[in-house]
Amino acid sequence: MDHHDHETPPAVTITGVTKTYLTDSGDEVLALRETTLAVQPGEFVCIVGPSGCGKSTVMDMLAGFHEPTSGEIRVGGSLVTGPGADRGVVFQQPNLLPWMTVRRNVELGPRLRGSPAAERRELAERFLTMVGLDQFMDRKPYELSGGMQQRCQIARVLANDPEIILMDEPFGALDAITRERMQTELLAIWREKRKTVFFITHDVEEAVFLGTRVLVMSARPGRVVLDLPVRLGDGDAGPEMRSLPQFVALRDQVAAAIHASHDRPTAAVA
Repeated sequence: MDHHDHETPPAVTITGVTKTYLTDSGDEVLALRETTLAVQPGEFVCIVGPSGCGKSTVMDMLAGFHEPTSGEIRVGGSLVTGPGADRGVVFQQPNLLPWMTVRRNVELGPRLRGSPAAERRELAERFLTMVGLDQFMDRKPYELSGGMQQRCQIARVLANDPEIILMDEPFGALDAITRERMQTELLAIWREKRKTVFFITHDVEEAVFLGTRVLVMSARPGRVVLDLPVRLGDGDAGPEMRSLPQFVALRDQVAAAIHASHDRPTAAVA
C-alpha cells in the first residue's frame, strides 16, 4: 500500500478545487465543480471538452494566474500561490518579444536567471535545433510564419527547463499539415525530456494522439467526466497510429463522453 511513500510526490495534486467567478452584474458563476486529481511526473495529460467547460480555468489555476475559490493545488508537494519557474506556459498565440531575435527570445529565461552567456547560447541553439529552427536563429519573430513562431515559443519554454509544461491549444491556429508535424515534434521532445505536460485541446484526435491520459470535462460547471489512460505505444508511434483500430476506439470513446456531457439538460442552463 505504501509503495509511493518513498518515491517522489505527484507532479501535480488538485484537491477539492472549485472556481467561482463574479460577473459584471454581480452574479456568481460556477466555472469548475469540485475537482480532485493527481498527476504523476512524466504524464502527458490532455484535457478536452466543449467550449466554456473550465479547461482554461484549470490551466490558469495551475499556472498560478488565478487562485481556486476552494481547495488547493500543489506542484511537487508545494502549494501553488502564483506563477513560478517550475511551470512553463505555452499560450494559444505566440507571445515572443518582436524586437529580439529568435535566439534572444529563447535565451531570455536563462539570462534572467543569470546563466553565463556561453551557456545561454548553447541552450538556445540546442532547443531551436530540436524544434527545427536552427536556420532561423537570427531572424526576428515577424519574419517567421505562425507555426514557426509557435515552435519558437515552445523552445523558449523548454530552455527554461520547467518541471511542468502547460499548453493551452498551442496548435489551434495552425493549418492541418503544420499541426500534425508539430504534434509529432512535440511527442519527440516529450520522449527525450519526459516533462509533465498539461495540454488543452478541443481536437479529440489530437488528445488521443498526444496524451498518455485524456481528461474529458463536462459543459459548465466543469467537472471531469472521463479520466482515460491512453498508452498507444506510450508516445512512440508516428502518424500511422491514427489508423489503428485501438486509436479509433479510444477516439470514439472520448468523443462520446464529450457529447454525453454536452447533451445533459442541466448543462444548457449554464
